Amino acid sequence: MAGNSFGGALRQTTFGESHGIALGCVVDGCPAGVPLEPQRLAQALARRRPGQSTLTTARAEGDEPEILSGVYQGMTLGTPIAVLVRNHDAKSKDYSILQENSRAGHADFTYRARYGHVDPRGGGRASARETIGRVAAGAIAEAILEAWRLQQGRPAIEVVAWVQSIGDIQADTGSCWQIATAGHAVNPATLTRAEVDQSLVRCPDAQASQAMIEAIDAARLQRDSLGGIVRCIVRGLPAGWGDPVFDKLTGTLSHALMSLPAARGVQFGSGFSAATMRGSQHNDAFVQGDHGAAFATNHHGGLLGGISSGADLCLELAFKPPATIAQPQQGWANAGHPQTLQVGGRHDPCVLPRAVPLVEAAVAFCLADAMLRVATLTSGGSHA
Repeated sequence: MAGNSFGGALRQTTFGESHGIALGCVVDGCPAGVPLEPQRLAQALARRRPGQSTLTTARAEGDEPEILSGVYQGMTLGTPIAVLVRNHDAKSKDYSILQENSRAGHADFTYRARYGHVDPRGGGRASARETIGRVAAGAIAEAILEAWRLQQGRPAIEVVAWVQSIGDIQADTGSCWQIATAGHAVNPATLTRAEVDQSLVRCPDAQASQAMIEAIDAARLQRDSLGGIVRCIVRGLPAGWGDPVFDKLTGTLSHALMSLPAARGVQFGSGFSAATMRGSQHNDAFVQGDHGAAFATNHHGGLLGGISSGADLCLELAFKPPATIAQPQQGWANAGHPQTLQVGGRHDPCVLPRAVPLVEAAVAFCLADAMLRVATLTSGGSHA
């Protein structure tokens, strides 16, 4: 099956099915000598694992990573890094109806149309459980970025995402393109992952967070689901990362983000709002910063011509409501006719709380790949 690998100088391949023996990833292109302990991967996977609260699926998985290759004595070897996470709590009988039927809103129908012979248990490769490999790859990418910035003596590159909205409930965090954020409940310029994780829904606005929790609970009791938007900011990103034309950082980020399960739209900076502006409004004026050129505003979201400008990278990713709900819906029988289906299983009524680490992992991986295209980590300098 094509389409299981992503990246350029740094490349990840994910493997495994939702109800198979295990899932994981192989990351190739990581330089030798990067500190990498299993605990870094375990911490990243703990933030996306199921069963975190009553707002997520009750599937009980520890998601403990096993590093099979590419690391020795806590340091990368420059060879492919293989990470394995075993499944322990799959209940495949809940999906027996899918042997002969396709659910509404799912990939059951299209996977059969594409491949014929498929694994219907838990959605197989179309399941969000596939993202275990992406989060592990993202943790490796963050280790690479940390090693680079220490070698260069630069400030940390901080990738922080949070739930901006669920349904029609919006967090009060200002606009992506604002530089000054005074007067809002949350200041993205100083927000940390620890602060985001204090909320069950990973929304740092306490008032909005409580409303989101209540909305998800209500949807769950109604056997329904909700979508929303994750916002992400990257601080400390240097200018000059990204490539022209087809390999714009805008494009590679969009590719990685839009391949996440349930993703439906991505925007950078002022995004679709730019369509209503004039150039005189959207162009960000240069100003004198503490270390050279800076911008009065950030409508461009940290990317000009698909190359990082040195301003904060700001993006948003929209997620649809999960397709699996416990209501009867009209699906399709393999025999060739509509079929009313009511499926069981354990599912998230809203993917947003667990999508936050997925977005961070995708962004971090793209940034590490972009860095390795212009810098030589092991020789101690950039030749861009």
